[in-house]
Order: sequence, then structure tokens, then C-alpha cells
Amino acid sequence: MFNQKPPRSVWLTAIIVLVTLGLVWGISRQKTVVIRTGGINVRKGPGLDYDAIAQTKAKKRYHVIAERNDWYKIRLADNQFGWVASWLVNRKKPLNKVTRLSEATIVIDAGHGGSDSGAEYHRDSKKAKYMEKTYTLQMANRVADELRLHGAHVIMTRDNDRYVGLRPRPALAESVHADAFISFHYDSSPERNQASGITTYYYHDGASKKLARCLAHQYNNLPLKNKGIDFGDFLVIRDNTRPAVLCEMGYINTTKDFHQIRRLSYQLKVAHDVSKGLENYFAQ
Repeated sequence: MFNQKPPRSVWLTAIIVLVTLGLVWGISRQKTVVIRTGGINVRKGPGLDYDAIAQTKAKKRYHVIAERNDWYKIRLADNQFGWVASWLVNRKKPLNKVTRLSEATIVIDAGHGGSDSGAEYHRDSKKAKYMEKTYTLQMANRVADELRLHGAHVIMTRDNDRYVGLRPRPALAESVHADAFISFHYDSSPERNQASGITTYYYHDGASKKLARCLAHQYNNLPLKNKGIDFGDFLVIRDNTRPAVLCEMGYINTTKDFHQIRRLSYQLKVAHDVSKGLENYFAQ
């Protein structure tokens, strides 16, 4: 009598209880976030390329189901699922207004770095204050700060004076599915004081050319001549399937240009112009 097997119904009940407990335990272990900013777009997929299907409600808690490219997949109240930009969710100070720029991932590339000094104000000067790498990093930092104020997710190819190879730069943009890649450089002429001005280069037609136009249009108010856009066969934009441009923001070996390049006021004006240019680009 004591060796008799329990009825089939008992086994089924036990299995159902275990599965239910497992589901409850799994749900309880899911990551949850409180989204302080209302009006953040919930999209069909992890990126600006996907349509918005809803908007977040301020101070509401959501379950995070998955993460990809710094986007959260969340469960909505009606048992739907969608994706939100994690940097907007985790932002300490909520934005007053969420825009497409706020949802964008921007890779900022400070040209050269480390053992690669780039062009110089004086040939073989050996001083960092005359080297292109110094001012590309300063400019990149100013632009990054400005874009972050608008909520954008900014990733830099370098944030200090270190060497970064050419190929890893576009590779980074590819890996994070960047919505824009902007590389900052300073031009140089064969002889000092031969040339002056700003040129915005693109390699691929389509989105990259449109991005170049939007940025170059904003550079008209800078103290250096705006030479507009041009095709440029540079690896960091050539080997890049993301919208990508390379901006030569003046001639470092021209005295007039160099005096602007090293000024904080010039760098801040460029940062503002880049932000405005990106806003216009994403609005189209």
C-alpha cells in the first residue's frame, strides 16, 4: 500500500505549482527602472530607425526585459513591449524636452592622439600646445559636453592623449549603431599662412552627405571662412556605414586660424553649431 504511486493529477498539480513559482521568482528578479522624465519615446526596436509606439509616463516604474545598444526593452502597462534610450532613463536631471537628438547616439572622434601628433603650427615644434592632437581633443570635449546637455548619448573614440588606430574609430561607430559619427581635425598647407577656412567632408552619399550639409550650414557664423562640404577619401568616414563626416575646423599652420583654434570662445561656438546642425539633421 505504501509503494503506490500518487495519482497523475497530483503530479500535474505539483508541476503547475513549480512552474508558477518559477515564473513569479523570475519576474521578481527582473530589473526595474523608474523613468523620471515623461514623454520619452518607446520604440519598436533599439534605435532611432524604429517607429515610436508609445511614450513613457513620468515617475512610473517599468520592468526591463532586455538591453541592446544601450537601449532598454521594457514591458508596457498593456502587456506590450518597446525600447527606450537607457541614458534618458538613467539621467540624473530630467530633460525639459525630449527630442530626436536626445535619443541619438553620437560618436565624437578627436583626430590623432598619443604618438600621432597630427599637423603642427610650427614644424617639429615638439610642444603639445602647437600640435593638432591637442586641439582636436579640446574641440571634441566641448562638443561632447554640449550634446550631453541636450540629452544625447555621446561616445568618444578617445577622451585623453592616447593613440587610437584609424580602423577602430569607424568600428566603434558600427558596434554601437551610432546615429552620427563626427571626426574633428585641423588642416595644414604645404607652407605656413597659405590657406584658411573650414571644410566639412563626407565620403558616402545619402545620410552622410546630408549630415555634412546640416553641419556646414551652421558654420557660416564662425570667424573663419566656411568652405562648405566636399568629398573626402578618409578611412574613418570611408569605412563607416553609419552617417559620418570629417570636419577640418581651420588651418593649424596659418596664424589667423590658429589664434581662433586655440580660443575657448571659438570651440564653444563650434560646439553650439554642431548641436544645432544635428538637431536639424535629425528633424529632416
